[in-house]
Amino acid sequence: MNKDAQVTGNIGLYWTCYLLSRMGWNAMPTARNARGVDIIAYNHDCSRRISIQVKTLSKKNPVPLGTSLNKIMGDFWVIVNNVTTSPVAYVLLPSEVKKLAHRGEKRRASILLAATVVVLHRRIPRSVEQNRWTRMRRQIGSCWL
Repeated sequence: MNKDAQVTGNIGLYWTCYLLSRMGWNAMPTARNARGVDIIAYNHDCSRRISIQVKTLSKKNPVPLGTSLNKIMGDFWVIVNNVTTSPVAYVLLPSEVKKLAHRGEKRRASILLAATVVVLHRRIPRSVEQNRWTRMRRQIGSCWL
């Protein structure tokens, strides 16, 4: 991974932690480049915990998912693009990531999320539209102290 890609990834990771913290979660990045989720978050008394996979893009490219969709993990996926100007996030469930995935040109599974609401000639479900952080609150409840 080159330094530019690593910095881009860090921007999305820490921006996501910042927003989760504003929603009342204690959000902690995990070890970088380790297998697994990118963020572990918990509420004030540790009665609720969530794990999040973050994918960050500096431009509108497909998000690489590897060769198998069986390795998709976490409670939520956050896809962040436009990180160098004005970040936009898509909050997805792993089941939605799998549903929107397609085989790329090199036979790898990949997902394409553009700023428009059209993905691979399919409409993104309204719940996945840009910056819908409230859906996370609906899935797991409010976390305000």
